[in-house]
Amino acid sequence: MSAHISTNNRPQPDMVLADIADYVLNYEISSATAWTTAHYCLLDTLGCGLEALTYPACTKLLGPVVPGTIVPNGAKVPGTPYQLDPIQAAFNIGAIVRWLDFNDTWLAAEWGHPSDNLGGILAVADWLSRTAVANGKAPLTMKAVLDAMIRAHEIQGVMALENSFNRVGLDHVILVKLATTAVVGRLIGLTRDELINALSLAFVDGQALRTYRHAPNTGSRKSWAAGDATSRGVRLALMAQTGEMGYPSVLTAKTWGFYDVLFKGKSFSFQRPYGSYVMENVLFKISFPAEFHSQTAVEAAMTLHSELAAMGKSSEDIKQITIRTHEAAIRIIDKKGPLYNPADRDHCIQYMIAVPLIFGRLTAADYEDNVAQDIRIDALRDRMNIEENKQYTIDYLDPEKRSIANALTIELNDGTVLSELVVEYPIGHRLRRTEGIPLLIDKFKINLARVFAAKQQHNILQASLDLNKLVNMPVHEYVDLYV
Repeated sequence: MSAHISTNNRPQPDMVLADIADYVLNYEISSATAWTTAHYCLLDTLGCGLEALTYPACTKLLGPVVPGTIVPNGAKVPGTPYQLDPIQAAFNIGAIVRWLDFNDTWLAAEWGHPSDNLGGILAVADWLSRTAVANGKAPLTMKAVLDAMIRAHEIQGVMALENSFNRVGLDHVILVKLATTAVVGRLIGLTRDELINALSLAFVDGQALRTYRHAPNTGSRKSWAAGDATSRGVRLALMAQTGEMGYPSVLTAKTWGFYDVLFKGKSFSFQRPYGSYVMENVLFKISFPAEFHSQTAVEAAMTLHSELAAMGKSSEDIKQITIRTHEAAIRIIDKKGPLYNPADRDHCIQYMIAVPLIFGRLTAADYEDNVAQDIRIDALRDRMNIEENKQYTIDYLDPEKRSIANALTIELNDGTVLSELVVEYPIGHRLRRTEGIPLLIDKFKINLARVFAAKQQHNILQASLDLNKLVNMPVHEYVDLYV
C-alpha cells in the first residue's frame, strides 16, 4: 500500500491577503467625509480612554510588564505617566479605549468597534515619531494617524459586512488584530510581500473565543480583549519586518487552513471593495455607554421616563414592558437571571432599559454593584418581554439603512397602555450626524475635564478641534499634550 503524498508547491497568496495589502499600500483616500469623520472619531476615542482611567479595574492592568520600565523614545499612554514599547503601549491604549464600551461601533454580519485599532496605530505612530526626531529626521504627523484609522476601519468593517465570526464562536477582535497588523505594517514601511506575510500570521494565530461576552461567563476580558488584539497586531507586523516568513494559503489550505479549521469550510464573501465606506458610516456612541444594539432602546426608555413623570407615574407603576427588536440584539444582549458584574450588565438589554426608566439616566457608573443592588432594577427586568421584529432585522442588515431599531410599549398597573415608542436610528448614526457631532464634542470636553486641569484642557482643545491644524501636528507633540 502506498501512502498519498500531497503536492508541496508553494501557492500564491490567498486573494483576501493580497487585496488587503494592495488596499493598504496603494489606495488614495479622497473622501472629505472620511477625513472629517476620522477627526471626530479620534477625539471621541481618546475621550473614552480618559474616562476609563477613572476606573481602578482598568488602571490596574496598565503600565509596563516590569514595573518601573521606561522605554527611551517609546510611545506614551494618554492620561498616564507611562512611556512603553509600542506593543505594550498598544495594549494600554486599546484597553482604556474599549473599557467602558463607549467608543464607536460597526454593526453587520459581524459587529465590533473599529476605533479599537487606535491602540496600535497611535502607539506605533508615536514611537516612530519620537524615534525619528531622536535621529534627526522628520516626525510623523497626525495625518498619518487619521489615514491609518480610515484604513483600519475599512478593513475591519468590510470584512464584517458578510462574514459572521460570532456564529462560529470566534470573537470580533480577530478583525482588530487583522486591521491593526495591516495599517501598522504600512506605518513601519513593510513591503507588499512582508505585509502579506504579516496578515497571514494574524490568521494563523490563535483566535479569541466569545466565551467572555456571553452568559454564564460574561466577564471583564471583553473590556481588554481589543487591547490584546491590537497589541498582537503590532507584534506580528514587527515580526514580519524582520523577514519572518508567512503562510500564503493560510485561509484556503485544505484541512489545515482557517476556513476548514475555524469557519466551517466556508470562504469569506465581500459586499464591496475597500475604500472609505466604513469610516463614513461608522456609529458613534454619544449618549450612553451601552452595547450598541441597545442604544435606541435606551433612548426610548429615557423618553418614556419623562412621559411617566409627566403623568405623575414612575417605574413602580409599570405592569409590563414589551420590547420589539432585531435578531442580533436578542442573540447578544437578551439576558434573564442574575447579573454578576458590570460586564454582565452592560450586555443585558433589560438592565439597560430598566436603569433609565427608574433613574432617568444611564452612565458607566450605573453598571457598578452599588447601583445594581437596587431591587427595583431586577424587579423591572422580570416584567419585560422581548420579541423579534422581522423588518427590524432586515433593515439592520440593509447597507442603505443600517438601522438599529428598538420599540418599547409600556402597560401600567391601572390598565393604561402607552403608545409604542420606536427609535430606528441612534443619535450616533450617520443619518443623525448634524444632531450628534456637537454632543460628541461636548462628550470629549467632559472626558478631558475628568483627567486634566483647565489649562491643559484648553491646550488640547486648541490643538484638536481644527482638523486643518491637527493633521499637520507631529504625533509626539500631540500625544505629549495628554501626558
